[in-house]
Amino acid sequence: MRAPRLTRELVERYTRPTLWEDRLIDDHLTEAARRFPDDLAVVDRGRSWTFREVDDAVSRVASMLRELGVQRGEAVSWQLPNWLEGIVLHQAALRIGAVSNPIVAIYREREVSFILQQARSRLFFVPASFRTFDYVDMAQKLLPDLPDLGDVIVVGGERDGVLSFDALMERAVPSTPEPDRSANDVVLLLYTSGTTSAPKGALHTHNTLDYENRSIIDLFELGQSDVIFMPSPITHITGLLYGMQLPFMLGSTVVLQDIWDADEAVALIEQYRCTFCVGATPFLHGVLNRSGAGTASPLRVFACGGADVPPDLIRKATDRLGTFVTRVYGSTEFPTAMSSGPRDPLEKRATTDGRRIAAAEVRIVALDGEEAPPGVEGELQVRGPELFLGYLDEELNTDSFTPDGWFHTGDVAVADAEGFLSITGRIKDIIIRGGENISAKEVEDLIFEHPKVAEVSVVGYPDPVMVERICAVVVPEDGAELELPELVAFLKSHGIANQKLPERLVLVDQLPKTASGKIQKFRLRDRLTE
Repeated sequence: MRAPRLTRELVERYTRPTLWEDRLIDDHLTEAARRFPDDLAVVDRGRSWTFREVDDAVSRVASMLRELGVQRGEAVSWQLPNWLEGIVLHQAALRIGAVSNPIVAIYREREVSFILQQARSRLFFVPASFRTFDYVDMAQKLLPDLPDLGDVIVVGGERDGVLSFDALMERAVPSTPEPDRSANDVVLLLYTSGTTSAPKGALHTHNTLDYENRSIIDLFELGQSDVIFMPSPITHITGLLYGMQLPFMLGSTVVLQDIWDADEAVALIEQYRCTFCVGATPFLHGVLNRSGAGTASPLRVFACGGADVPPDLIRKATDRLGTFVTRVYGSTEFPTAMSSGPRDPLEKRATTDGRRIAAAEVRIVALDGEEAPPGVEGELQVRGPELFLGYLDEELNTDSFTPDGWFHTGDVAVADAEGFLSITGRIKDIIIRGGENISAKEVEDLIFEHPKVAEVSVVGYPDPVMVERICAVVVPEDGAELELPELVAFLKSHGIANQKLPERLVLVDQLPKTASGKIQKFRLRDRLTE
């Protein structure tokens, strides 16, 4: 598997100033096992492993993958929860020169079949049981239509007709890493769990991922004494980077949570004295609401991103948890482009998505194609050493990049005079009502401040006269009742223009989301037009 946008010019641009250090990601685990062999490395569902034990497991799984026929550059696909086995598989695939292909747990036959076919996956690892869904049955149904797929391996149990991970591990022997690997080899094929319906396979190398984590270590001043709490799926870029790779770079512990439960999360954070977390809005909201009043959290840093982050959530979490809480902006393609640092003021952390991080390049391009000055909205474009190296489907790359290498994020942003940027919506997330362009995010941020609102998404729905009208889809706080007149009165009290007021209110138990917590607005729009 090759990276279509990896050119000699690009390698020189990032290697000469040592932004790319040519380190192999799996070497960090090897080094941690050598330096801290008996230190606690991973906690998963009450189970604990030292660095020595994790490194030994990776070595054995690497041998297993070779015995099952995986060749260098081939994809190893796995659809596992936040379990140690996912970490081991990912690291083992890299160690033999293969490509790790995590698949988010919420994907089903249609998406999984598409990914396995396009990736030409050699193996597919699935859980024996998770959240009542039968992944083994799904995999067996897909197998006849996937000529490149050799075997399905079940993790955490045994099932007829598929190989058992545990049984294979019992007879596996440690192996040596694949020789002559390059830090510019493709090591990750990760499909975007985006807010549109078609997943796209993004390609990353050792160098792009390694640089990303080093920039985060520097930004948040992380060290070996930090303990990482990871509720974000490890099959998503957030969980993968900060749950499966960052801990080994630091020589620190990671505490995994496979099924989100706010009470359990708070208990794990307290028990293991977790200090660092990166997660989407629902995770921060849950930790905030379940933490004891007046009790400071062990968390030192909570970087919140992956979905719209209401400013009031950052303010409340900072005050009540005693934690440095900030918004962070990134994507599968460019993991972390912007954030605020420990010395930035609270209001900047709450109301903006921060400034560019280290060597990341960001620019805002207005409708006329020129770079926008402060205060003028436009499309955010990014470039830098952690930018992915193209999609597996090369036809997607032409429209995704400018000729000089800037990536089109599709997000609308505005910068202030100090260089802090704010994402104001998606290019396709503007509601056009009666000829007026209305930012859904602006309305969402205000609605979130209502005491009866737990979550909100604002979308447009078709209207023959106004083109679109505004609907607020709200998850109310437990036991709360909310009606449209009350919500409109609340918004009017904040001085919002009448054309931005919702004309419809829909109450739901939960919003449709991707694995990273991003709200899938296209599903809400479909529901409103049914």
